[in-house]
Amino acid sequence: MVSSGIIFQILFISQTFIGFAGNSLFFTSCMCTFLIHPHKKKPVDVILAHLTLANAVTLVLRGFPNIMLSFGIKHGIDDIGCKTVLYIQRVTRSISLNATSLQSMFQAVTITPSNYKWAWLKNKVSVYILPSLLFFWIINMIIYVEIILRVVATINSSDVRHGYYSPYCKTIAFENHQAAPFLSVVLIQDLLFLFLMTFNSVYMVNILYRHHKTVQHVRSTIQSSRRFHEERATHTILILVSCFVFFYLINSFLTIYLTVANEKNWQLDKFGDLISSCYPTICPFLLIKNENRTSRLTSMRIRVRIF
Repeated sequence: MVSSGIIFQILFISQTFIGFAGNSLFFTSCMCTFLIHPHKKKPVDVILAHLTLANAVTLVLRGFPNIMLSFGIKHGIDDIGCKTVLYIQRVTRSISLNATSLQSMFQAVTITPSNYKWAWLKNKVSVYILPSLLFFWIINMIIYVEIILRVVATINSSDVRHGYYSPYCKTIAFENHQAAPFLSVVLIQDLLFLFLMTFNSVYMVNILYRHHKTVQHVRSTIQSSRRFHEERATHTILILVSCFVFFYLINSFLTIYLTVANEKNWQLDKFGDLISSCYPTICPFLLIKNENRTSRLTSMRIRVRIF
């Protein structure tokens, strides 16, 4: 009979390496486009580069501590390591949320019909992408400074009832009035961007429904072909948003339960880590399927070899 520890070990290793490989492949493709074929660069590529970079870092920093624990390494991270790992992990996790929301917003503007009163945003939205992403990085790095101040390496393994606690790291006990501002800011940010993703998704579904209701016959023009690619990209983003919201809600419920529970359930905690890593794992493969990045990378390699 295979133990649960071995099962989690296999799952963590598989999830981390598969997800990291997929995100790295997509990020490399974006970088190749920027450096080798800048004329083929699209505004959304900047968002996707940040998204896949954040996903890759999140997977590594969340996966390897669990992999180390699966192999029985219980004291492998000191205070500085805990602060660094958790700080970067939380920042990149929020960047993934921000970038997914920004991507859905960009696509919603892109497919807006020209007769809509806010169609003028089509010519403006690409200008604000990079400044928005830089703002997200800065604001998240400021918000999660609290982790650097509060997280230490786990020493007393019996104190598992309050705050964040893992086999390697835990938060220093502090009063509720000190924790409330930090938790409120994180919660408000998450809910805001989840609302934006949901709103953009409903808007895009409405646009697609109206388009299919209006155009139900032969589409043979260049414009219709372009519309088809826009619709395919929209479908991909709708799937990404649905996956993000689904896994986020499950992870949130697990986190709340584990926080209020009297005893720490390590099996459920590991399951929560697996769930929270599902979105960054499947995200690049959905994007690769939509963008056909692998064929683009292959063609670039062939050209490099020829020259």
